[in-house]
Amino acid sequence: MTSFWSAWISVITLAVIFGCWWALFANRTAAPKGEAKTMGHSFDGIEEYDNPMPRWWFIMFIVTIIFSLVYLALYPGLGTFKGFLGWTSDNQWEAEIKYADEHYAPIFEQYAKIPAEKLAADPEAMKVGQRLFANNCALCHGSDGRGAYGFPNLTDTDWLYGGSTDMIKHTIINGRNGQMPAWGEVLGDEGVKQMVQYVLSLSGQETDAAAAKTGSATFAAMCSACHGADGKGNPMLGAPNLADNTWLYLNPEWGVAKSVEQSIRAGRNGNMPAQERYIGEDKVHLVAAYVYSLSQGK
Repeated sequence: MTSFWSAWISVITLAVIFGCWWALFANRTAAPKGEAKTMGHSFDGIEEYDNPMPRWWFIMFIVTIIFSLVYLALYPGLGTFKGFLGWTSDNQWEAEIKYADEHYAPIFEQYAKIPAEKLAADPEAMKVGQRLFANNCALCHGSDGRGAYGFPNLTDTDWLYGGSTDMIKHTIINGRNGQMPAWGEVLGDEGVKQMVQYVLSLSGQETDAAAAKTGSATFAAMCSACHGADGKGNPMLGAPNLADNTWLYLNPEWGVAKSVEQSIRAGRNGNMPAQERYIGEDKVHLVAAYVYSLSQGK
């Protein structure tokens, strides 16, 4: 913040406070003696009297103004002046992180020594894992882990990169980048429609048999390298299984056919950021155990 804006903020803040002080005393009315004084206003026969402000109310205003001045002297509030206490939100955050590391790090270290599969069966550990999940993962995967459009459901057994605890932990630590190229311009409208019919046939849905047969040849030439000859996917690449009825990019308003068509025509780009730098390896171990427990119904 420049000196000008610092001074501007300070002047405005102090002007408001002292303006309130002036308004309070400038409009203060002494207690009436003898006959009450009216303001000369009458509303439907009801006169307005010039009575003083209640003493407790007046004192409350004074205390509030004094408190505001003391607060501004101790804490940041006047431009770049940081207050006599030297408090900052960054310093408080760092102190809280240091306190948490000192008090809770040993707990996470103990959990990290327990195999994730065993940890997933520990109710107390899973309570901690659930809180970590809620703070770091729920924004995308939902508080119940059931995902959303473009975000995988973690409570079923359909995994893009494998559902073992080691693979889950690897995913959380390193993140994932899933890319499917757009095939719209390559295949053309008719080719896309034929491919959609074949993909739908893999999951046992009703399709146009002739179109699906034509699409199968194209699939073998262009898609099987990632999704496999049988369309059951490839966890090494994160290529989804197309032979089940689980669709990551299913738009409820469109239905399966149009959603699949959009994926083929425009491609997909999925990104999950690496989480280790944010929560640490020991906490990743606990989160991985919790995610694993979701798919095991525990």
